[in-house]
Amino acid sequence: MSQRVIRVLLVDDEQAIRRALRPPLIELGFELTEASRGEEALQILRTAIFDAILLDINMPGIGGIESLRRIRSLHPRLPVLMLTVRDGEEDKVEALELGADDYITKPFSTRELIARIRTAVRRNHAPVRAENSTIEVGEIRLDPVKRAVTKRGEPIHLTRKEFGIIHCLMSRAGRVVTNAKLLTAVWGPDCSGEIEYLRVYVNQLRKKIEDDPTHPVYLLTDHYVGYRFADSQSLDGDSADLRPSLNGFPSESREALLA
Repeated sequence: MSQRVIRVLLVDDEQAIRRALRPPLIELGFELTEASRGEEALQILRTAIFDAILLDINMPGIGGIESLRRIRSLHPRLPVLMLTVRDGEEDKVEALELGADDYITKPFSTRELIARIRTAVRRNHAPVRAENSTIEVGEIRLDPVKRAVTKRGEPIHLTRKEFGIIHCLMSRAGRVVTNAKLLTAVWGPDCSGEIEYLRVYVNQLRKKIEDDPTHPVYLLTDHYVGYRFADSQSLDGDSADLRPSLNGFPSESREALLA
């Protein structure tokens, strides 16, 4: 990403969350606009342009899910990151199915949040990749035309289902793909609830692509929600440059600790 200002709309009814995020976001060069309700955010979006939205999933009024639904009707491609609670798996899945780009669970570190924002904005501005173009993430290379996957130039022999899983995930690198979407894409709509199928194949796939399958670097689990394939920036330590800029803030300003 270039060093241009990233314009963020933060929508959260908790003043403590907004107050904790304001100093580091502004210090790091973000342009921040705040709203406490979904209704207020929708009014702002009719007259202002943003690069990303941070949207709390649990708010009074129309709430985060309905706000997301209406935002998507106005701005289909605008990156939206949901701020969720730890035990809200069903809400996370629903938000992703409605088109949320990502979610981050409270309590969260500001560093992680900022890295996620930058990743979502960068992905949104990236050139559209041709459907049959080669995908490379780290040392993994996938050729959809030849249905071939290599690591460090060495071929990895995959079954048809394993290839379907890794192709679906790598084509959306950095984004969560829900269990239901992944099952539907690889097995078909009649198998959208067969999560145990998916677990077995993912475990087999990790044995083939990971240096240490018990500590995966590429094929990551979002518990109870789905899977994501790491993107190149996360493998390169994209958030490392955030550390010096955050050191000047007290810990309560670096961490949004309210669940």
